[in-house]
Amino acid sequence: MKIKNVLTLAIGTMFLTVTSIAQTKSFKKEEFKQWAQTPPMGWNSWDCYGPTVEEHEVKANADYMAKELKKYGWEYVVVDIRWFVENDKAGGYNQTDPRYVIDQYGRYLPAVNRFPSAKDGQGFKPLADYIHKKGLKFGIHIMRGIPKKAVEDKMPIKGANGITADQVYTTALQCEWLKDNYTIVADKPGAQEYYNSIFDLYAQWGVDFIKIDDLSRPYHEAEINLIRNAIDNCGRKIVLSTSPGETPVSAAAHVSTHVNMWRMVDDVWDTWPHITHLMDVAQKWYPHIAPGTWPDCDMIPLGRISIRGERGEDRMTRLTKEEQYTLITFFNIFKSPLFFGGDLPSNDAFTLSLLTNKEVVKMHNESTAVKQLFQKDGKIAVTSKNEKDGSTYLALFNISDANTQKVSVNTSDLNLSEKLELTNLWTGVKTTISSGEIAEELKPHSSVLYKIKSKK
Repeated sequence: MKIKNVLTLAIGTMFLTVTSIAQTKSFKKEEFKQWAQTPPMGWNSWDCYGPTVEEHEVKANADYMAKELKKYGWEYVVVDIRWFVENDKAGGYNQTDPRYVIDQYGRYLPAVNRFPSAKDGQGFKPLADYIHKKGLKFGIHIMRGIPKKAVEDKMPIKGANGITADQVYTTALQCEWLKDNYTIVADKPGAQEYYNSIFDLYAQWGVDFIKIDDLSRPYHEAEINLIRNAIDNCGRKIVLSTSPGETPVSAAAHVSTHVNMWRMVDDVWDTWPHITHLMDVAQKWYPHIAPGTWPDCDMIPLGRISIRGERGEDRMTRLTKEEQYTLITFFNIFKSPLFFGGDLPSNDAFTLSLLTNKEVVKMHNESTAVKQLFQKDGKIAVTSKNEKDGSTYLALFNISDANTQKVSVNTSDLNLSEKLELTNLWTGVKTTISSGEIAEELKPHSSVLYKIKSKK
């Protein structure tokens, strides 16, 4: 395999040393939960650009977010997979001749042919600065483990007193679908130092969010511990997202005390079975929805996706409008992190409306006590509360394929007993009912979302 090894230039090292934040602060255990008290909201490049996104495209999406979405709480701009490969392509990873960009300590650097501002060893700092100046936050994706290139060349691990990469790795449990890295043996001397070294670099760049792949299936508890330690000691608040699913529910206690958000399922794409599978798996995660640590429904496959992506041709989402309402309603009432997967500048008015409904965003941010009332016979009901204004939220879904169905909930199941005002959060239509039953005739794949308040 021919591999290009680009070393950090001295001028770049000097630049980062001068401009980086001093790495002196360490965070107390559990403090990381304060960094994502509400579910994170942002954009990720995967659904539309796969492993090929370029700097000008990231900036265009950041510009759109700053103009159209920031005031609704959208703030993260995330560069997904393999930003350190010069010659990657969509529709399947280039496994025969990847040209990696990596420094002398075995740490990946952005490919300058895709991210020109990373020249002279500046890394992602100029791009992060651009995004920060817009009042937004910057994130990246990495794979767990240590680069094969670092192991093959026996690169020194920064801060590890002469320990080299070939002394901390194993081929066991290597990612099955992407072979860039090897597993790190967590109890080896130098293992913690390697993760410290990359997070020190990311902190210098100004990274606010990191999505780390191949951590959840199987669940790599030991490497998650190394990552948590490295973040907590890098001097910067970096939100941690593990990917993909299915994260085993048996790991709920550990993941919720080490991670800000974790994937429940594999990638969710724009087909109806992906949505129903997500709703099914989500049932076991309702008890673990909590401030600072969030079960994650995956990215939102709406708008224009697969421009140079991994699933299908360039297109607007294949989901019908009713299915799009169902997806976005479920993501919001479940309080999943919201990461839009489509190319934001390509949004039409309808797609934008799904992201900028003030009342839905309020529910997503402020609601508590999220629970599923039932999921049976193709019918689902999910509810939550807003303690700030005393309202109750109720989402009803018909996920059957063929029949219009009446989906109903008794008001006593919501602990409501007075005359009630129901507001449909997507249409704004208000109705008044007496206590008893809240019911809706729903077409296949459709849903309704209500805000309910006592009417005196």
